[in-house]
Amino acid sequence: MLKIRLARGGAKKRPYYSIVVADSHSPRDGRFIEKVGSYNPLLKKDDPNRVVLKQERIAEWLAKGAQPTDRVARELGKLGIVKWEAGSNPKKGEPGQKAKERAEERAQREADRAAAAAEAAANPPAEEAPAEEAAPVEAAAEEAPAAETPAEDAPAAEEAPAAEGSEEQA
Repeated sequence: MLKIRLARGGAKKRPYYSIVVADSHSPRDGRFIEKVGSYNPLLKKDDPNRVVLKQERIAEWLAKGAQPTDRVARELGKLGIVKWEAGSNPKKGEPGQKAKERAEERAQREADRAAAAAEAAANPPAEEAPAEEAAPVEAAAEEAPAAETPAEDAPAAEEAPAAEGSEEQA
């Protein structure tokens, strides 16, 4: 399929476009069939050199079935060569499917957090929490002295002979 489209030229930050007839599968700035005009977006809108077109050649290519891109059709519409209408894309600003799913998950998490906070505010667990915390501390306290008792006996036994030996030496 043939397209009448823009091919970018110019330097970095200084665009300049050639209006070309090219195969739709060729690269944007690549091979083209014929150059039919130029477009310089840096010039003022009322400048006659902003868009320069070979109207006869464009009319011939349109008769052969070439389709103008939206930007070129807009410029051709100003000259009356092609009727251009603004496209209507109501889904343009709408997020994609994945973004909608992520938003739903986020909303669900926020709702769960709000429900948990409301439940915590309605039923204060302040009385239950210390009782639960005290039980593990008491259990650990009961185990700790049992473990320390044999350890205390062993050093005492070691100290006693050492103490006896020091008395004998004195």
